[in-house]
Parts: sequence; C-alpha cells; structure tokens
Amino acid sequence: MNNTWGYHLLLDCTEGNIDEISSKSNVKNFIEELVVAIDMVPFGAPWIERFATHDKEKAGISLCQMIETSNITGHFCENNGNFYIDVFSCKPFDNDVVLQVVNKYFHPTKIRLHFISRDA
Repeated sequence: MNNTWGYHLLLDCTEGNIDEISSKSNVKNFIEELVVAIDMVPFGAPWIERFATHDKEKAGISLCQMIETSNITGHFCENNGNFYIDVFSCKPFDNDVVLQVVNKYFHPTKIRLHFISRDA
C-alpha cells in the first residue's frame, strides 16, 4: 500500500540569466507554462512581487502559484542569478518536465534537485 500523501520537488538553481529571472513577465510566462506542462490546475492568478529590497544579496522576485493540489513557489536573486523553486502537490508530476521548463525560461548553469515523498 502506498502511503505517500504528497510530492515535493525542491530546486536550487545556480547562475540563471539575470534578465530572465528579473522579469516579472518572464516569471509569469514560466509559471503559466509549468502549471499546464505538469498537468496541474491553477487556483487564481500567480502572485509575483519583488522582495528583500533591503538586502542586495537577496533582492529579487518571489512567486507563489496556488494549485488545486497545493502550490508552486520560488525566489529569484537578482544579484547572482541563483534561484529556488518548490513544487508541492498531492498529485504526482514529472520532475523532468519541471526541469525542462525551468531551463527554457531561466538557463541556470547548474540545478541541484531534492525530491521528497511526504506523509505524516
């Protein structure tokens, strides 16, 4: 019997393209394509805002897209191009598809992937 309640993909991405990670419209296009590509249903519009402006090292766009089965979040550091994306869902999804969409929109030099099966 499978006791998995949810699936959590965490991506630590190194040196993405600064122009791409700093563009709200690019981030919006990314999340809209990702939701469709991994067969999720968005719940409302994505929330995309620039945060941490008090700290040059951490300043950048943050993203939250609620989906019917949980959420997709991210933060993009404009200083060095590093960014972090989490996909959490009780519905299974294809990690490779997530990686393809991330590479298409942000072109990181390296991605460190962590995948967790969740169950209380």
